Amino acid sequence: MTELKEGLSESWTEIIQPRKNLLDLRLKELWRYRDLVLMFVRRDFVANYKQTILGPAWFFIQPLLTSLTYILIFGRLAKLSTDGLPMILFYLAGVTIWNYFSETLNKTATVFKDNAQIFGKVYFPRLSMPFSIVLSNLVRFVIQFMLFLLVLIWYLFGKNNVHPNLYILLTPVLVFLMGLLALGLGMVISALTTKYRDLIFLLTFGIQLLMFATPVIYPLSSVKGPFQWVIQANPMSAIVEAFRYAYLGSGMFSWYSLGISAGVTVLILLAGTLVFNRVEKSFTDVV
Repeated sequence: MTELKEGLSESWTEIIQPRKNLLDLRLKELWRYRDLVLMFVRRDFVANYKQTILGPAWFFIQPLLTSLTYILIFGRLAKLSTDGLPMILFYLAGVTIWNYFSETLNKTATVFKDNAQIFGKVYFPRLSMPFSIVLSNLVRFVIQFMLFLLVLIWYLFGKNNVHPNLYILLTPVLVFLMGLLALGLGMVISALTTKYRDLIFLLTFGIQLLMFATPVIYPLSSVKGPFQWVIQANPMSAIVEAFRYAYLGSGMFSWYSLGISAGVTVLILLAGTLVFNRVEKSFTDVV
């Protein structure tokens, strides 16, 4: 009987132990649960478009409508500069890259609240949930990015001040930085919202405010005085400007600014990992 018990005790396939290092992402464990991550990605698509008439067509409609709205309000009425670029290309470039960041940040920031029931019933790597959000929004970004490329190709056949260059090879790096930055900020906010629910109501307003502090609807070259330094301090500014410079040939590209943005992203990701790992132990008692 004793040997039987010992044999059973050694047959466990999963041993749940307390996390010793708060900076440990447990990437090996996340890889073993990759099927679960893919299931979460699929769930996001089904949940968002299952009861809609146009379905995934909203991937194309949303950035187009947003860009047209920006053209009317900021281009025609406010007459903001677009650095001599066609308005639709200028705004569509900003919207495409900003949508990925904002959607990832918004959903990651509420991951504890939105999935409290799942977290409280079964064990799985908690990081798989925010990581699946990064991947699902990456698919949306690729689709919207293809729309941007189609519009760009259309304008390349005309006589427009559009000059793509070799910096387009930095696209995977820019997208990677955006994903990590949104993931880090989202994990920090998600940890705070477990105790301070008021932050959820401020989240949408905060993301909108952050967009106006990022050169999405205006070029960085049009900002003068001390405000330029404030906007340059935003790690997303260098990413947006680099994206526009690579595909449209206009913008304030700087290796130094991009390096600072990468450094800030790493620090925010470390802080987000630390806070997320600390809160996940006891958040079910708070939510």
